[in-house]
Amino acid sequence: MQTISARRPAGIKLVRLALTCGIAFGALASVDALAQEPLAEGEGDSIVVTGTRPIAESEAAALEIQKNSDSLVTVAASDSVGRLPDQNIAQAASRLPGISVERDQGQARYINLRGAPKTWTTLSFDGINVVSPEGRDARFDSIPSAIAGKIIVSKAVTPDMPGETVAGNVNVVTRSAFDYSGFHVAGKGGLGFAELGDRKEYEGSLLVSNRFNTGIGEIGVLLSGSYYERNMVTDNFEVDREQVARDARPGNATRFWAHEVENKLYRLTRKNWSVSGRVDWKPDEQNLISLRSIYTIFSDDEARDNYRFDLDDRESDLSNSSAACTTNTVNTTSNYADICSGNTPEKGTVYGVDIRQRSTLRAFRQSVFTNTLAGDHEFADGWKLSWVGNYTESKDDRSVTGEATWDSPSTRSLRPTVSYDFTNPNISRLTLYRTVQQSNPTAYIAGPQVTAIDSFTKPLSGFTVLDAVDTTKAYTGRLVLARELDNATLKAGVQYDRRTKIADEQQITLNATQAATIMPTDYNQFSTDKKFLGNIQTGYDFRYFDIDKMRAASKAAQAAFAFAPNTGNNYDVREEIFAGFVMGTVRYDWGSVVGGVRVEHIKNQGSAVGTVNGVAGVVTAEASQTLAFPSLHINYNVDDTKKLRLSFNSGAARADYDQLRPNVVVNDSNEVISGGNPSIKPERAYGVDAYFEWYLRPQGYLMIGTFYKKIEDVLYTSSRTFGSAVLNSNGVDRSGYMFSGLVNGGSGRIYGLEAAAQLQLEPWTDSLGLPEFLGGFGVSANVTLNNSKVDIGGRSMSLPGTSDFVYNIGGYYEKYGLSLRLQYQNRGKWLDTVGTLGDAGDTYWASDDELDFSARYAITKNFEIYFDASNLLNNPGRRFADPASLLTAAGIPTKSITNQTMEWERFGRRFTGGFRFNF
Repeated sequence: MQTISARRPAGIKLVRLALTCGIAFGALASVDALAQEPLAEGEGDSIVVTGTRPIAESEAAALEIQKNSDSLVTVAASDSVGRLPDQNIAQAASRLPGISVERDQGQARYINLRGAPKTWTTLSFDGINVVSPEGRDARFDSIPSAIAGKIIVSKAVTPDMPGETVAGNVNVVTRSAFDYSGFHVAGKGGLGFAELGDRKEYEGSLLVSNRFNTGIGEIGVLLSGSYYERNMVTDNFEVDREQVARDARPGNATRFWAHEVENKLYRLTRKNWSVSGRVDWKPDEQNLISLRSIYTIFSDDEARDNYRFDLDDRESDLSNSSAACTTNTVNTTSNYADICSGNTPEKGTVYGVDIRQRSTLRAFRQSVFTNTLAGDHEFADGWKLSWVGNYTESKDDRSVTGEATWDSPSTRSLRPTVSYDFTNPNISRLTLYRTVQQSNPTAYIAGPQVTAIDSFTKPLSGFTVLDAVDTTKAYTGRLVLARELDNATLKAGVQYDRRTKIADEQQITLNATQAATIMPTDYNQFSTDKKFLGNIQTGYDFRYFDIDKMRAASKAAQAAFAFAPNTGNNYDVREEIFAGFVMGTVRYDWGSVVGGVRVEHIKNQGSAVGTVNGVAGVVTAEASQTLAFPSLHINYNVDDTKKLRLSFNSGAARADYDQLRPNVVVNDSNEVISGGNPSIKPERAYGVDAYFEWYLRPQGYLMIGTFYKKIEDVLYTSSRTFGSAVLNSNGVDRSGYMFSGLVNGGSGRIYGLEAAAQLQLEPWTDSLGLPEFLGGFGVSANVTLNNSKVDIGGRSMSLPGTSDFVYNIGGYYEKYGLSLRLQYQNRGKWLDTVGTLGDAGDTYWASDDELDFSARYAITKNFEIYFDASNLLNNPGRRFADPASLLTAAGIPTKSITNQTMEWERFGRRFTGGFRFNF
């Protein structure tokens, strides 16, 4: 058994709690929480933590940090990071009160605080804000949880935090050699599988640290590394809908037709690995200098077989008559959007459908390399000085190794006839037939059913290689001077940030003739007969493309053809922030008051190649502004176990760097166009929080609180069909691509209620007369309820990215070396994009939930085995269109309208087991 004790100064309770590390159970990481309260009679000189109940003890340690904070925070201690299948920081933090996540391919990626948009959450390492490879949308799936000693989530902003923190900040506190008593080594190794496709997973980590007493003070050195690999397949279908202009017959206002249906069938390999090092030098008790370096990489190797059915290819055949239907004995159209043929938006048949197939091999890489030199110094008369210098380089490599396109010929009898059935929102049911031409040359019927889609003629139509890397370089310097007085702390600081993001994109684009020189023109010679790995009902059989042949074609293309810059997609954006703050903390017998103001002057400059009146040239845009962010936090101690917190705070969410560029970006792979807006204004927020916290003795926690934020100049993404041929080139028609861009809306507000409870039976088994073994049971639960409303485009709607409810509930049993935990998370639906009636309305993501289980058994104090199971419910992710509010605004009855599936995906259950050790 490992123990640690902390001696107290006279009259002061000093609590030093041992935290077992996520990288290894039982390893001791100390956290000092100095509570300015007298010892109750009978309390001892030290608190001893044994490490035999890591879940309960890490929760207790986290609550002690939370209780002694002068602002509203919630904490995940390092052992809690390792309790569930928490491979990344997003998943690790998602169980905390008020936190929900957005997922990609089933992995937690973005963090939402109290249901607010992900853009309101910032990320920092050891208190320094870090720019994600994607930009301001902090991606947490690229950060392994193995690097974290603890995670501190601040929900109420203080003046020493950047003004871009609106909902809160997620601070990843890294480990130090001073967290351990001496030489320490710990690690883990595990393997598992994903149920869907029977794909393998691997994970491992190692940490080594030591402390050295030298003639110039004590030096601590820590090195760590981690690796995680996840192989998987994904079931997916998507349905893009539209109002058809030529559908003019009665009832057309509420008909939204599927103009394109597709399956995206993924084979993925995702990897996270990290290396980190830290050297701490403590010349004496008053000085500490630290050098920290972290390098993380997230890679996503994706093979995507994409079969797209262009149902509206012959829309021009449709009659635009507004008269009611008469009997149609001879079909002379493709049947698309033709109610006279018996078709409806949810069920029907279309003749001679164009198959537009894409075989894509991507090699995405995201990396963060952050380096910090920091110092903390104490002087006479209560003066303190802290300083930080940081350089961070983030890279977002969006390269595509190769993408081959295959298209049906124009002869309709060589194309399939497609019967569709979308009446079940969880199934895109397609049935393929041969298309038979009648004696009337414009009339067609369905012939024999076909299940092998690759038996249809689909000649090679093009090949693309993309080399695209976005690089962000950030420099930060911060200096803070503080003065400790008898009952107060005064603090003032300055900070300078300079961030430059450069997008560099070049591409090889080959037409059909050129592509034929490097690869087969018949898809059956470019594919394999490997069995389908997924479970989705596609309605047809297909062949996976051959990954080795794709790599060979890419290599041949790069040898024979030159890359050309995508000038329209390249940009250079720079941001400088000059900040200063003053704040004070005044302590009273009843609690404390923290107040102050932060002032930031922001300068933005962007340059890119844009097109103005048909002429391409360099476009430069500049903007600057000065913003002030006042805040006030009042902490009232009802007694030594209960606290009331009241805070007033403000912040501003600025547009992302690519959204400030003065040009547009075209993505042919996803058929989207995104536009920059250098004149966009920041989204301002002013909030108030009121919370009651009860820290039960001997252990437990109850909390309830309410919050309100007023929002001005709401940022939202507007989405619509591009509808212009101005960007067409190289034979590619981009007029039907989806265009999205960031714009400012009106004002709005978000308010809500948050509650949490953490309880365990151990302290009360004796008093309740219960058997000893029942003391191992514990429970944690939290819920957040939101109500938001903003004015966007003259409509009142919920704030994009917010959910009306978020809740987590979990139970655990921990005793006799056995640790079991079951955790359920649920997040309500949220608005994804603001649309138009022409594109079937606004889009939402449906409610998302996940059930996870973990088990561990300590064989000895130095060795344990573990088992993790995640996504046990295996519920799908579903994005849908809902035109109801737009129809209501237009005065159109919506009684018969239901939301319509736009995207559906399922990822399967995952299971992992292995061992952990520490010495």
